[in-house]
Amino acid sequence: MESRRPTLGARLAHPFRKTEQKRMAHRRQEIEAFVRHLVVEVEAAEAAGMSAPQAIADHFNAKGVTTRKGRRWTGTTVAKFLSSSGAKRYRSGGEAGRMVKPKGNPDKPSNALEKAHLRRISEITIGHYDRAAEDYCDGTRNHDVSQNYDALLEAIEGEPPYAILDLGCGPGRDLRYFRSLGHDATGLDGSMELVTMARRYSGCDVLHQNFLAMNLPVNHFDGIFANASLFHVPSQELPRVLAELVESLKPRGVLFCSNPRGNNEEGVSGDRYSCFFDLTTWRDFVTAAGFMEVRHYYRPSGLPRYKQLWLATVLRKG
Repeated sequence: MESRRPTLGARLAHPFRKTEQKRMAHRRQEIEAFVRHLVVEVEAAEAAGMSAPQAIADHFNAKGVTTRKGRRWTGTTVAKFLSSSGAKRYRSGGEAGRMVKPKGNPDKPSNALEKAHLRRISEITIGHYDRAAEDYCDGTRNHDVSQNYDALLEAIEGEPPYAILDLGCGPGRDLRYFRSLGHDATGLDGSMELVTMARRYSGCDVLHQNFLAMNLPVNHFDGIFANASLFHVPSQELPRVLAELVESLKPRGVLFCSNPRGNNEEGVSGDRYSCFFDLTTWRDFVTAAGFMEVRHYYRPSGLPRYKQLWLATVLRKG
């Protein structure tokens, strides 16, 4: 039987559906970031001895923390938030994924991930990017990450051109940029679909490697650009992965990272394994690995903190 060709209306509607899906996904991200921000504020208030909803509302209002609609908090609205599924999910005692303890130590032993589980996590996350490669390429092609490019390149010492590893290079947007400046750029990604795209689009060498099983040259790179990638590494594996990155950098080499931030939750979220660290926990991890912090900032710039979903850090090999 011949397949039916889509009608003109269906063909025209398709890009609008994709636009609407992206808009809704962005809205969900904003809401989740807002909830995580509020949970941090609630737990800070509770740690200071404020447990009643009205006391927490007064704390919010004194700090200028508003509702998503920009309104002042009341005891009733705080109580409603605390009983919401979103708040329960991100509370330290919640059940949505493991929580990471201070100093970068994951809960043990009950939450330790076995090798088979780690393999499954990789398969799930890489499979997501293999399936969504075309959409991911379309959706990120025009993202302005010039602030992140500058943060890495300005921190590298010595004269260019630099040897740069794009860790989690995706379809090659950033590789192509670094190559256009004359740098010796190498990509790395776990998704074969994205590796193929990156090689074709950037003209650079691209390694097909899993973050949990990398084989990198020693003392080779001046800088590593890990833009929206390392948050997929489970916290129990992160010290080892960071140590491998330290080893692959030249003395005083630079690692740039940008990751979605949160209240130290981790687990499978939307067909990907993700970790949402706060600044303190992330600092514990990178310091223990041998990095010194050069600077950090939140993105996108110019927005209220609860809308700044990303934590960017510039780190130097000690």
